[in-house]
Amino acid sequence: MSGKGNCYDNAHMESFFHSLKTEAVYFEDFETVKRGMRKVNAYIKYYNEQRRHSSLGYLSPVQFEKRVN
Repeated sequence: MSGKGNCYDNAHMESFFHSLKTEAVYFEDFETVKRGMRKVNAYIKYYNEQRRHSSLGYLSPVQFEKRVN
């Protein structure tokens, strides 16, 4: 790793967190932490199983893994 504050060290996770925030968290008003966690967990499931990724040929990560293996 090149150092603190360098987003390129962990670009894939930075990209995921950006997607999470803009698609599921921003503009939401969660009444409880539990509801917020449910929303985040549901988004992670959606992100891996349904959301299409241009870098994967417009397949979800699960679909891509099935094709590769």
